[in-house]
Amino acid sequence: MSIRSAPPLPDASRATLSSSTPTPPHTPPAVPPTARELFKVFALIGLTSFGGGLSGWMMREIVQRRGWLTEADFLSGLALAQAFPGVNVVNLAIWLGFRLKGGQGALAASLGLVLPPMAVVLVLAGVFAQVTHIHAVHVALAGIAAAAVGLSLQTGLRAARRAARGMLPLLFMVATFVAIFALRLPLLWVVGALAPLSIGTAYLQLRGKAAR
Repeated sequence: MSIRSAPPLPDASRATLSSSTPTPPHTPPAVPPTARELFKVFALIGLTSFGGGLSGWMMREIVQRRGWLTEADFLSGLALAQAFPGVNVVNLAIWLGFRLKGGQGALAASLGLVLPPMAVVLVLAGVFAQVTHIHAVHVALAGIAAAAVGLSLQTGLRAARRAARGMLPLLFMVATFVAIFALRLPLLWVVGALAPLSIGTAYLQLRGKAAR
């Protein structure tokens, strides 16, 4: 397996992210992907990515390479996937598949993301049991884990750059980070308390812009 990272956004995309204008509504692709295409794409993502790097590679394949969704749509789905219980990347795959092909797409995307890597893991688990005493194996795994953290950080910073379009969103981001990382409060409590406030604030801001 290889660890791959999505290429940086072009200048035009950076300009779009930094703009204060509202995000345009989702425009479906000219040729919607089939359920088979979704299965193949998510199987490729699952087999060539590690840990948190999955979400970054999903953005590269779905948004930048194939143009099936806009970056704004993708990051909205990423936020929802992280807010709901369960495995974030599986939640995201279900959301992306459903957005592109309804229930069939959600099923194809989730199965493509889970089944092929699961088969590989079952095979490698038997191999690892035979080589677990080798020190070099543990060193390699530590390097893979570090790369996965870097890929997760890249995706998180990209999402934060888009979300922090004012003082209030930035305050909610900082409050969430402090509550979970510094104060070690339960995630469910933090999301339950801050998510309604953040959603309500965003709604009032959009309503105010629409009234102007």
